[in-house]
Amino acid sequence: MGNYFIKTPWWLKKIYPGYLWSMPAKDPAIYLTFDDGPHPVATPFVLDQLKAFGARATFFCIGRNVVAYPEIYRRIIEEGHTVGNHTQTHPNGWKTKDNIYLQDIGEAARHIDSALFRPPYGRITSFQARQLPVAIQREKAAVVMWDVLSADFDEALSPQQCLEHVVLHSVKGSVIVFHDSAKAFPRLEYCLPRALHFFRDKGWRMESLKSDTGGRG
Repeated sequence: MGNYFIKTPWWLKKIYPGYLWSMPAKDPAIYLTFDDGPHPVATPFVLDQLKAFGARATFFCIGRNVVAYPEIYRRIIEEGHTVGNHTQTHPNGWKTKDNIYLQDIGEAARHIDSALFRPPYGRITSFQARQLPVAIQREKAAVVMWDVLSADFDEALSPQQCLEHVVLHSVKGSVIVFHDSAKAFPRLEYCLPRALHFFRDKGWRMESLKSDTGGRG
């Protein structure tokens, strides 16, 4: 397994309390998120599955992919899901100069109208986070992290392992990460419908995050 947490540890959330890691657990709801799209195969598959289960989700889109597949991006919004900014070209905030990183976010904001931002690889500096509202030209912005990682991007894992990550670690209020990308699709295709079945059978709602404040949709 790669160098990442499947379940975000409590101490990491304490170090970065200003980021959104999960939602309040008082409601029987979980929050599915999908990174790196739109993709011409993976994203329509995800949308079809969500529709079949009456689920809502949040798609953290890469700007260049929105430009490449505008009709899929429109479908995400038209079907009641919310979108978030995942940068224009997917740079690593820890390895990119601040001005270049923030310009990249600003370019994506030209195509993605949202106050939600998820940093690629979960890597963003405190300075970059403080400058987010300026980069996206909004009064407020929310850095959205996650509580549970499916790790569907990891080609060393089996589809069954990705499903286990989701069903074993999700609790009420969890923000869960999948990827609607070519790399993740072999695992996503197996994992997503089974995870949706699991949550429906538990009686948990599957909701999106509000694109204006980072709150519940």
